Amino acid sequence: MISIKEVKTHKELKKFIEFPFELYKGHPLWVPPLLMDEKKTLSKHSNPSFDDGACESAYFLAYKDDKLAGRIAGIINHRANEKYNDKLARFGWIDFIDDDEVSGALLKAVEEWSKNKGMDGVQGPMGFTDFDHQGMLVEGFDHVPPIISPYNFPYYAGHLEKYGYKKVVDWLQYRFNASQPVPEKVERINKLIAEKYKLKVCIFNKRKELLVHAHKLFNTINDAFDKGGIYGFVKMTTRQIDYYIKAYLPFVRPELACFILDENDEVVGFGLSMPTLSHAFRKAKGKLFPFGFIHILRALRKYSEIDLYFNGVHPDWQNKGIHSLYYVAMNKSYIQHNVKIAISSSQLETNTNAVGIWDNYEKEFLFRTRCFIKEIN
Repeated sequence: MISIKEVKTHKELKKFIEFPFELYKGHPLWVPPLLMDEKKTLSKHSNPSFDDGACESAYFLAYKDDKLAGRIAGIINHRANEKYNDKLARFGWIDFIDDDEVSGALLKAVEEWSKNKGMDGVQGPMGFTDFDHQGMLVEGFDHVPPIISPYNFPYYAGHLEKYGYKKVVDWLQYRFNASQPVPEKVERINKLIAEKYKLKVCIFNKRKELLVHAHKLFNTINDAFDKGGIYGFVKMTTRQIDYYIKAYLPFVRPELACFILDENDEVVGFGLSMPTLSHAFRKAKGKLFPFGFIHILRALRKYSEIDLYFNGVHPDWQNKGIHSLYYVAMNKSYIQHNVKIAISSSQLETNTNAVGIWDNYEKEFLFRTRCFIKEIN
């Protein structure tokens, strides 16, 4: 017998957050999130996405024969619906045992909740913003993912398709040799671009130097992603920017980040990468204390693999070759710091300019993640 319960208490939210730890227990590839981060993200009191009613959510648990068997979050991002002229809800944080009745009951719970809120469709997996996990893994189950990428059992997608969910978009990720030398021709062209537009290519020595430009960086992310065709993206508010600076910047190694500054010290392009933390997160088992933080600190200090997180160019500076400046600068920094392997960030398969960048590198396809949609009215 299947029953669905909406999360109403802190105890139930704890079960919601911890369910994947039981589902994936002993799995050799799954990367557990930090429990404290999950709690902050799902809490209406700490996540600025809920400010002024911009988002609303509901969380559901599925039980089979009184045993916890699945979870799902329903989310409505009103700012996204306003921007894209849609009436769509989102589902995320979806995990379930390999049982059609369980997955069907979870999806139905979100669909009914969405209908009652006046929505015409449900899409996902998606979070409150693009900085949450998005997409469901459909290819690449044999690799450990970066901490910012989703991982799920292979049976997940088939359950969604059975209940009428269809593909909207796919994201792709690649692994490549990070120590490949930079061609002299590219060096010469980059020098001409920097001189022509009076640009400075900056890789800082200290984190505090990077933090000086942090808000400018996120303002550029806002402009670049807003006009860059990033699926479902909505400009971040000031409080959201502060939230993500606090969440991400402590993990950034200055030598793995590159800012392109114009003559007024405005950020016109950027590339951010970080040491691969997946194995450290696996050792931490979702907890920073008492010993989890030690594994993460070690991974930040000594590394040979990195993950690319975000990169972009301000709309006013696109089609001028700016992306080549930060890619080459970061490539040279990787070589200098003995980085061997890099994994690209998720990029829409339809974004040929972004995906095409990796054609210049020896690369290996790793992951394909998918966003699904279903009409409900």
